[in-house]
Amino acid sequence: MHAWGEPAERIEAAALIVTELVTNAVQHTSTRRIRCRLLRSTEGVRICVWNRGRARIPAPASPADSAGLPVGQVPAAADLEGDEALGRLSEDGRGLLLVDALAARWGTRAALAGRLVWADL
Repeated sequence: MHAWGEPAERIEAAALIVTELVTNAVQHTSTRRIRCRLLRSTEGVRICVWNRGRARIPAPASPADSAGLPVGQVPAAADLEGDEALGRLSEDGRGLLLVDALAARWGTRAALAGRLVWADL
């Protein structure tokens, strides 16, 4: 992406998206074969992560789910001190929230050959 002249912030966002999508592919499928591809067009960059698994891709967790609390009970960050705030957050379920926040759009496609998850920047 650097050679394409993409700005540093877009490259950083792409790196984080790739990390999250590959992590999901590793965690939610039984296959070890994963392909990652970047496609450049006049509209931007598309990140594609494909694997042979056909497991359902989890939906992004809501902020309440990430804290493991009902929506009405999510504490404000100011209400929690340091390590306590980190301890209240779940370690799973936030990756697709990051993808959703960083990508212009993203989605999935399933076929007999496997699953493709893509994100546009």
